Amino acid sequence: MELPQRGSATLSGALYTTLRGWIQTGTLTPGAALPSSRRLAGELSIGRNTVLTALERLVAEGFVISRPGAGLFVARLALPAFESPGPMDTAEGALSARGSALLAHCAVLNTSHHAFAPGVPALDLFPREQWQRLLRRHQQRAPEQWLAYRMEGGVQALKEALCDYLRLSRSVRCTPQQILITQGAQQGFELIARLLADPGDSAWIEEPGYGGAQAAFRAAGLALVPVPVDDEGMDPARVPSDAKPPALIYVTPSHQYPRGVTLSLARRLALLESAERHDAWLIEDDYDSEFRYATPPLASLQGLSERTRVIYVGTFSKVLYPGLRLGYLVLPPSLIEPFRRANARLNREGQYVTQAALADFIERGYFARHIARMRRVYQHRQTVLRQVLAPATAEGLSLSAGHAGMHLLASLESASLERTLVEAGNEAGTVLSPLSKYFVGNKPEPGLVLGYAGSNEERITRAGGWLVRAWQTLRTGT
Repeated sequence: MELPQRGSATLSGALYTTLRGWIQTGTLTPGAALPSSRRLAGELSIGRNTVLTALERLVAEGFVISRPGAGLFVARLALPAFESPGPMDTAEGALSARGSALLAHCAVLNTSHHAFAPGVPALDLFPREQWQRLLRRHQQRAPEQWLAYRMEGGVQALKEALCDYLRLSRSVRCTPQQILITQGAQQGFELIARLLADPGDSAWIEEPGYGGAQAAFRAAGLALVPVPVDDEGMDPARVPSDAKPPALIYVTPSHQYPRGVTLSLARRLALLESAERHDAWLIEDDYDSEFRYATPPLASLQGLSERTRVIYVGTFSKVLYPGLRLGYLVLPPSLIEPFRRANARLNREGQYVTQAALADFIERGYFARHIARMRRVYQHRQTVLRQVLAPATAEGLSLSAGHAGMHLLASLESASLERTLVEAGNEAGTVLSPLSKYFVGNKPEPGLVLGYAGSNEERITRAGGWLVRAWQTLRTGT
């Protein structure tokens, strides 16, 4: 008897694994007697206590039974057929229909820090030292009850700071009690879909639109109704005539993702009227409204509604950094208690120290200064990108206006050009985000969503120059 190479396992762990494997594969048959601990220790040249530890574990787990005065014997168990590890089985056939539909919206995230990553902020410019000081301060002063399960909907100081900020900068109608802190906007979408809609209900979504919201609604079993977006934003007049009345209407009014347009006042009023008429809830995703370059941030859609059939969704992933995993909902009074209880049950509240540090970050003015700085940086980085792409735009490449946000949209002539550019970019190490993936309907439009916020000028210049050359070459076929 010899032990296999044990790697990082202990001697007793290696012996346990070996004996258990022999039992599972039938090498040691049910009822077979095991050698004594002394004999095993002698044959393997290891300590008897090491052997006893492995055998005691097998007895404790039921693979081996001990008969006083007789020794140890392999238990008679109806073990499943044991196969040697092979290639991983595919998920095909294992997922539910809903799971398979959801997986279609779950592209693998590319976490590399590349020039055109959409929605990635300037991580290198985040004030880490100030932030770390605040975290340490609140970690040291954290009350004992923050270590337990919480059901308050978030740290009160953060809700108060957010309430003041939203009322002043976004004209949101709210009190601190209406704010529920979540672990990102995505969790907010999932709560909304679970609590305010049933499987099979209809959800109007922007076409093209944000994949995270699409995935959350699909996971809840909702039927997605794509509503076209034009230069004035989502157009409720173009909802398919055979579409079911919606339970939810999702919109990004301040800066539509990914087209980058702003929802006009006429369309805002039309959506509010549609929500009222269908007894639906409007979900206002205000993911990056802080970054407007020509005008101040626009008033929220929620602030227009006296009846408050709007749920305002915010996140700190764009204004600070995605790894913070903090977002929030501004809920109508009737929904505060149900959402707070459901969130505490399904997701468990946490990060109270981080929330307290963030409240301090806002109250001390660091938050406003960081936003102001990022607004200048992002505007400059957009300018750099436009300058680099100028040779292509002079030849017909169309870019979005870029009045706000962290990305530009480049329209392309054909789906084949989009596909070829994306493939060429992957080979060259320049990851491109195709516009077509943001569509759920049957007629996706070709284009590229070009993020510029998360990369410095050097990366933007290098990647932009490659894109110009690739676009010119592939477009002309030369």
